[in-house]
Amino acid sequence: MPKAKKTRKFAVMKRMISLSDPRLKEEDRMPKKKKIPDPHEKKIIEAPQHSSALFFEYNTQLGPPYRILIDTNFVNFAIKNKVDIVKGMMDCLFAKCIPCVTECVQGELEQMGERYRLALKIIKDPRMETLPCLHKGIYADDCLVQRIKQHKCYIVATCDRDLKRRIRKIPGVPIMCVSQHKFVIERMPDAPQM
Repeated sequence: MPKAKKTRKFAVMKRMISLSDPRLKEEDRMPKKKKIPDPHEKKIIEAPQHSSALFFEYNTQLGPPYRILIDTNFVNFAIKNKVDIVKGMMDCLFAKCIPCVTECVQGELEQMGERYRLALKIIKDPRMETLPCLHKGIYADDCLVQRIKQHKCYIVATCDRDLKRRIRKIPGVPIMCVSQHKFVIERMPDAPQM
């Protein structure tokens, strides 16, 4: 048997519950009035607190030797572009660099399996400093963002677009990425232009 076509009814209005309906509670029966603000009352504005190190929107905690937080995909991009991590960082910044790897990044690389064993071997290099993580789980992006919000002394090395977008919202934290077979630093967000 063929299916019967359902025709749409025109000019049908949604049914609304009347204010005298017994299902409504007493406080829902009365229409709500907007509160008129008092012009003499002090307004409370909540603004995020920035670190005291950001004097005139410039991070004074950054200085040689630079401490660079490394993300998982940054290591993979460095391997693909055949750039030594420590040497490439020193060539980019013209100063001593201390690459730092969190336990979350190590856990992420260990979970990726046998294909990423070279990246894992590079991360376990004795020249790299391992930072302990106190939180649960091994989602590296949240860990890195939380760490740079607490301490503004890091440069973040990542090629992940979403993570870069999150880091750009935090003033005074520079981002390092791989471009054209070398490492590049983005301009410092909210830093005065010369």
